[in-house]
Amino acid sequence: MNQPTTSDPDQADPGRHHDVLLLDFGGVCLVSPIELHTKTERLLGLEPGTLDWLGPIDPDSDELWRRMVAGDGVNEREYWHQRAADIGRAAGRPLDLRQYMNLIYDPPTPDMIRPGATAVVNAAREAGYGVSVLTNDLTAFHGPEWADGIEFLKLIDHLVDCSDTGVLKPDPGAYAWAVEQVGVAADRILFVDDQPLNIDGAVDAGLATVWFDIADPVASWREVAGLLDLTVDLPA
Repeated sequence: MNQPTTSDPDQADPGRHHDVLLLDFGGVCLVSPIELHTKTERLLGLEPGTLDWLGPIDPDSDELWRRMVAGDGVNEREYWHQRAADIGRAAGRPLDLRQYMNLIYDPPTPDMIRPGATAVVNAAREAGYGVSVLTNDLTAFHGPEWADGIEFLKLIDHLVDCSDTGVLKPDPGAYAWAVEQVGVAADRILFVDDQPLNIDGAVDAGLATVWFDIADPVASWREVAGLLDLTVDLPA
């Protein structure tokens, strides 16, 4: 990973409210599996539209997603384990979570990263911000070597993967670990995540936050850029 561009609070720009941009990875930087339904259907020989649960894009279509967002007995890992099993049944074959993720994300390709993510991260680094990632599931979902093929992650100062500790967002310990790794006070961090419960946990931990709307990623990146006073050429 790169060395932080801004890690000493004593050298921070006094006109800024933040020193570090801290990003969730899956859904925020990496396109969601839900956005890859067409690919999944094609690879498994399913009829187009078979996968009709659309999570954050259309919560009304996805009761399991709504339960997860509400904290109603389903966490994010359980959601994706269940969805992998559902897809396997539709395809008439066993499919576990890792097999599902390998199917759609392996090998990694540049188009799996949102263009807005790369543009905002580059602009933030050029403006002197540190940029790090706090993710629950990168290794758990994709395996230990997969991240080595993601060029985007070479732009990041610190990759804080809660798979290493098992202490997952929104547990306070996940944010405390990230704050320690990035080396600035919690209130100098702008945290971006697509899961409302993770945003709530970050607020409780003292971080500034942006909820990332997968249904309108460009608007979310514009909000991040505005809060950091960045000039970014984002896709329409």
